[in-house]
Amino acid sequence: MSILIFIAVFSAIVIVHEFGHFIAAKKAGVRVEQFSVGFGPKVIGLKKGGTEYMLCAFPVGAYVKLAEGNPEESKFQPDEYLAKAVGQRARIIFFGPLFNYVLAFICFWFIFLWGFPALTCRVGKVMENYGAEEAGMQAQDNIIAVDGQKVEIWEELQEIVQKGSEDQTVTISVLRGNKELSIPVRIKQKEIDTIWGEKKTIGIIGIEPEGEITRIRYGPIKSFFQAGGRLLYFTWLTLKSLVWIILGRVSFRQSITGPLGVFFITKEAAYLGIVPLINVTALISMALAIFNLLPLPVLDGGNLLFLLIEKIRGRRLSSRTETMIIKVGYSLILLLTIFVFYNDLLRYEVFTRVSEWWSRFFR
Repeated sequence: MSILIFIAVFSAIVIVHEFGHFIAAKKAGVRVEQFSVGFGPKVIGLKKGGTEYMLCAFPVGAYVKLAEGNPEESKFQPDEYLAKAVGQRARIIFFGPLFNYVLAFICFWFIFLWGFPALTCRVGKVMENYGAEEAGMQAQDNIIAVDGQKVEIWEELQEIVQKGSEDQTVTISVLRGNKELSIPVRIKQKEIDTIWGEKKTIGIIGIEPEGEITRIRYGPIKSFFQAGGRLLYFTWLTLKSLVWIILGRVSFRQSITGPLGVFFITKEAAYLGIVPLINVTALISMALAIFNLLPLPVLDGGNLLFLLIEKIRGRRLSSRTETMIIKVGYSLILLLTIFVFYNDLLRYEVFTRVSEWWSRFFR
């Protein structure tokens, strides 16, 4: 079941990516020869509008085959990819990652519409020597507002308090039993380590959540903006991580994962329920969009770079030069794939798991 869920998630993301290329190509008047779901021998096929739609024997991923034309010839058929203007070709390439980005947004939007689990603002523990203890806050107090700003979940409470400065006093509104109280609480600042190894100072009042879970859901409009905010936040987080990896400030080995890692992440998310699974799908789709736009040969970003060079020069690079660059790109991607796969084998202790299974089976 885990393998089937992984195949379904991975295939959906890739199909959406290829569908983006497909839609843009059709709109530009480029003939799409094949749209295939899966790889290997064709199982069923249907030809319509000059395109053969196929389902293949190994339904993992998808691909689109465009009528490209021969770059060595001076004349192209008008319905071929290479006959189109640079801007049209760039749009065809860009629409793949764009559709993945849109898929991520739709997934986040669905999560906020459907409802997502979150910690309530019920206090589980009051820590010593902090403002909450000094002010007389108690376990089981249910926090409903900070300085008049309503809070529903622990994440919202943290966001407000952590922005506070040393010795700043905030008014915490709580429900204690059936009684509402307003408690002035002094904020203390504490230095913590971020995921990038930086030092960061945050405000705390010295409370911990009880662990009570509630389901939060929003209307269509609020969900739309919440989804947009979530997508922008994770985009910024991903881009910052990439920059820090390049600068060597974050471990490359600890920061990346491949299909094997995605399988284990998807598996764990599926066990937790539909919302975590859709959340993981959104993050993978967003990451695929960003990764594909990196200016590396064989990726969509590399093709966009070729088009930019063509636009500046007024003509394409020679076929020999493009082929050489693409071969180098394939070699680099292959080496990266091998490294990432081996890294995942170690990270997820696959060798240990196989050894334990082998021992149980043959003992």
